[in-house]
Amino acid sequence: MMANKKAGGTPGRKNDPEGVRGRFLDVAADLFQNQGYCATGMQAIFEHAGVTAGAFYHHFQSKKELAMAVIEERVAAEVERTWMAPVREAGTTREGVSKVFKSIAAQLEERRAVRGCPLNNLTLELAFADAEFQAGLARVFERWQREIELKLKHDMDEGALARVRPGPLAAYIIAVYSGAMALCKVHQSSAPLLQCLPELRQRLAAP
Repeated sequence: MMANKKAGGTPGRKNDPEGVRGRFLDVAADLFQNQGYCATGMQAIFEHAGVTAGAFYHHFQSKKELAMAVIEERVAAEVERTWMAPVREAGTTREGVSKVFKSIAAQLEERRAVRGCPLNNLTLELAFADAEFQAGLARVFERWQREIELKLKHDMDEGALARVRPGPLAAYIIAVYSGAMALCKVHQSSAPLLQCLPELRQRLAAP
């Protein structure tokens, strides 16, 4: 999955509470992705959102509550858009995974910058430090893995994949992607994704 797009546009009207809330989520997701949760101060969130502190506390009780909402409503949605939907809609897991890797690699090349996977970034920063963050992040990973498992089972039923344990294989696919994205970030290059893809495709080939 790719980095969230940077929030922009003009501040919402005062009678648009959902728009204001959404802007806080967009701004926070972008700042957490660029500089990390811990390094992002509340004042930066207010300034980037173009909304007052009073408006913020109308929607969220704390920065942590905002971050939990970002995980559920922005990061999880990004995993759905960039990973789960393409795999679900593909003919096979192999085709879906190939599409995801190539699409993300192309986007990285176009942007000429790798901020990393939003889910991985927050996991590395927050999962060990706070049990609630850990649980929220785990739920996203679990939904992601479950979706891939369902596709793998479908492939096996259709004879497009040898009989394997779908849970471990789904976890392996996520681990390969997550590791490749970490390498992309440190090298500021899409090359690791494209290097890993042939090996992953071979693992998902028909019997």
